[in-house]
Amino acid sequence: MTTSNITTTHPAFFLLVGIPGLEHLHVWISIPFCFAYTLALLGNCTLLFIIQADAALHEPMYLFLAMVATIDLVLSSTTLPKMLAVFWFRDREISFYGCLVQMFFLHSFSIMESAVLLAMAFDRYVAICKPLHYTTVLTGPLITKIGMAAVSRAVTLMTPLPFLLKRFRYCRGPMIAHCYCEHMAVVRLACGDTRFNNIYGIAVAMFIVVLDLLFVILSYIFILRAVLQLASQEARYKAFGTCVSHIGAIFTRYTPVVISSVMHRVARQAAPHVHILLAIFYLLFPPMINPIIYGVKTKQIRDHVLSLFRRKNA
Repeated sequence: MTTSNITTTHPAFFLLVGIPGLEHLHVWISIPFCFAYTLALLGNCTLLFIIQADAALHEPMYLFLAMVATIDLVLSSTTLPKMLAVFWFRDREISFYGCLVQMFFLHSFSIMESAVLLAMAFDRYVAICKPLHYTTVLTGPLITKIGMAAVSRAVTLMTPLPFLLKRFRYCRGPMIAHCYCEHMAVVRLACGDTRFNNIYGIAVAMFIVVLDLLFVILSYIFILRAVLQLASQEARYKAFGTCVSHIGAIFTRYTPVVISSVMHRVARQAAPHVHILLAIFYLLFPPMINPIIYGVKTKQIRDHVLSLFRRKNA
């Protein structure tokens, strides 16, 4: 009788299915994922080491880049180790609270990265449109405040999620049809009215993507206008060349989001593993490719990496 009156019970653990329909290929699928994760760890740790070691790189652009590298390390490490455990050892069990923690870190750090990419667009705007004021505008205290604002926004928006999920009773079994604890995958297991969770999740996603992307686009409109007003073609090329790495990071972060969103609406009948593979691509691709983009396109970082190789070969 007591048990029947409890309406907020939750399971002690969930079971992560992995990639539904492709369970027999888990070991083979894990190989590129493991390779991508290794590259992400090496690339982002190298970036952080270079920026920390070289005092010449303690500038706003590189401090923002260090924030992105840190966020990418947390994002990939929040999901990939457990995902590989599911693929390799069939260790599918994750505690209820462990699932909520993973979900919180996953979504909050994604929001933080979006904010830092927006801050990097502002950095390029000031550097190109207001070059004489660059050092007086982008001061150390301002960069600290931007970083704190990014964290505060993410934590404020994502803190309600664990509490919203904790109030549900989960009567549809413990099997999460995913590789990690994604918000909507967990909501599907809950009984009762989940409309608020659905609306809140969509509203936060749209708010972050649309608002941040809108300000990034506006920044680049002003940047493009300023670049086109430069006298020589060489000056225009040099000015816009400083933005190439950031534009690449924007595309690697937002393109999978747009593709996944379109797939959910256009290809609703697509097999579940298609959507899950897109979600994993969204998590893995930016952390893996961002260090390569910045390493190749940023002269100071490229020169530092080359000097390290020369010392080893000397």
